[in-house]
Amino acid sequence: MATSPLSLLVLSLFLSLSLHAQAQAPAAPAPAPSGPVNFTAVLEKGGQFVTFMRLLNKTQTFNQIENQLNSSSEGMTIFAPTDNAFNNLKAGALNGLSQQQQVQLLQYHMLSKFYSLSNLLLVSNPVSTQASGHEGVWGLNFTGQSNQVNVSTGLVEVQINNALRQDFPLAVYPIDKVLLPEELFGVNRTTASPPPPATSSGKSNSSETAAAAPSPGKNSAGGRNVALGSIVGLGLLCMGIIS
Repeated sequence: MATSPLSLLVLSLFLSLSLHAQAQAPAAPAPAPSGPVNFTAVLEKGGQFVTFMRLLNKTQTFNQIENQLNSSSEGMTIFAPTDNAFNNLKAGALNGLSQQQQVQLLQYHMLSKFYSLSNLLLVSNPVSTQASGHEGVWGLNFTGQSNQVNVSTGLVEVQINNALRQDFPLAVYPIDKVLLPEELFGVNRTTASPPPPATSSGKSNSSETAAAAPSPGKNSAGGRNVALGSIVGLGLLCMGIIS
């Protein structure tokens, strides 16, 4: 059965009105911008970062992190040692650091860019941290495959298994070891007492013996004087008896 011209006209008009109504429909509202990132809340929710938080507060590094998070377009990546990680350090390891060195240790756990776990597998080692010293910027090395990532300082290597947060602009990864930089904890940073100068034992002993022993010249001269006096006295005694 053929379609009448009137039916085609009605259908065409209906389609035109439908398209016009869709074009006039209001666009969906854009998602509201998220508020400032609360790094403190991320750690508190984790529940095992009391020592890390205490150090961040003591050194005022918390303020630095909050300011950078809410002003940088690159974001941040932070490796958060657990309380067990700090407990496993040698006794006095933290107390032996100055205030500046404690800040450097904390900054060594921070990257000035947001990295997901998969991104960390693609970086060029070493990756610069926020810590630096006379030697320049201190770096970390990353290795691994799939979702397994290892981070190494040269002294310590630890596996990153999960994330406390992995949403831009902040990634926070818990770690079971404190990342110890060689610049603070390496062997070359320990100043050993210089060994005593190597000397010949024969020479030193003979010198000491010579210094301790009395002068042989004076002793031999005194001995000869005593013997001579005895002979003269004996001679005089004999002459007296004879006479």
